[in-house]
Amino acid sequence: MLNTRKLIMIASLGVSLIAGQAWAEGKPDEVHRLSEDLTPFGAERAGNEEGTIPAWTGGITEPPAGYKVGDHHQNPFPDDKPLFRIDATNYQEYADQLGAGQIAIFERYPETYYMDVYKTRRSASFPERTYEMTIKNGATGKLTNGGEGVADVAEGLPFPFPESAQELMWNHKMKFKGGGARRYNNQVAPTASGKYSVVVLREDLLGLYYQEGLTIADIDNMLIYFYQVVESPARLAGNVLLVHETLDQIAQQRQAWIYNPGQRRVRRAPNVAYDNPGTASDGLRTNDMTDMFNGAMDRYDWTIVGKKEMYVPYNSYGAHAEGVTYDEFVMPGHLNPALMRYELHRMWIVEANLKEGMRHINPKRTFYLDEDSYQILLVDHYDKRGEMWRVSEGHSINYYDVPTFWSTVESHMDLQSGRYVATGLDNMSPVYDFNMKLTPGQFTPSSLRKRGRR
Repeated sequence: MLNTRKLIMIASLGVSLIAGQAWAEGKPDEVHRLSEDLTPFGAERAGNEEGTIPAWTGGITEPPAGYKVGDHHQNPFPDDKPLFRIDATNYQEYADQLGAGQIAIFERYPETYYMDVYKTRRSASFPERTYEMTIKNGATGKLTNGGEGVADVAEGLPFPFPESAQELMWNHKMKFKGGGARRYNNQVAPTASGKYSVVVLREDLLGLYYQEGLTIADIDNMLIYFYQVVESPARLAGNVLLVHETLDQIAQQRQAWIYNPGQRRVRRAPNVAYDNPGTASDGLRTNDMTDMFNGAMDRYDWTIVGKKEMYVPYNSYGAHAEGVTYDEFVMPGHLNPALMRYELHRMWIVEANLKEGMRHINPKRTFYLDEDSYQILLVDHYDKRGEMWRVSEGHSINYYDVPTFWSTVESHMDLQSGRYVATGLDNMSPVYDFNMKLTPGQFTPSSLRKRGRR
């Protein structure tokens, strides 16, 4: 059992990306644990000794009374009140349960930033089919191609018994996101003084890996199809990005195309990866920061640092609430902390260090993954001097109509410039539609012009 103040080091679990290294495979002799002391995803079922983290009992198993599909997801814990507040006056008392980036935020914004801490709710849940397939994967799943590919798995998480940092990151990347979905991933990138404009982004996603009955061989290395259409402001409206997200991106690179309505032509976009800037982000977000991390892992050496209890954004229904305006959200330096919720959860800690001879604007990054969902909730991004540069928070909820646990708002704070970019602000837009009937034929380069505004 984890002590609240103690970091459990798991250095022996780190796996280097040395060519020809033998990779761990499935663990058929341990699968029984996924219905005993571990959850179907491999998290500890038991709570902690202090009682501040409860036992896992399945997460949210049904929507709150009165909820209808298509509604903004109402808070299933409306009577919860903050237990205490962490701010600039007391954050050092909680330093053992905070990430280095969180501490840096308190030091950068001592007058305005705080964290209201609530009762821990282990609310993450997923479809029974996902659990069943994850348990099967536990006996068979393995890494391939130096950790850049996955084999002998289907539909569920590939590695419920993670033994390497790459396996943990694959659990995040392959976490169930629904078969076909549409969302408004609206974005703001305020100036240091808080002035902002809104970029309205409509996105369609089709996840082949999650389709019932399909195997890795069936999806032919194609993990996700992705469309992004800019609806406003007028100067950007009609720009369209199409991405074919491959599973093993060393064997086959991510493919991308863009359509510009001014030029009225479709062209290949070869740089939608790694540290190239994200759409309309003012350079505050790289492409591989989407969904906290995505894409190839080949530029870094990856290590499991350990696992510990941390105060992290969780059950952030206040940030998802219908009708919250952009003016209520946006503050200089960071989003409005009054809309956020933090809880104590057990987190995997993964460190990525740039390989010799490789290039990325962040030579070092630290990722914090929720043990119940493998959703990345925090990321620390360091600059070339080894100093903290950016800090990312994934304010997440249980989309209990699916169900899946995923970020509703991502905030990427540049502590050096005093700016940030926030994505996923859908409070004034329709919510995620996880019931879209989409096919691969709708995600072709020839369809881009139809999606763009002329």
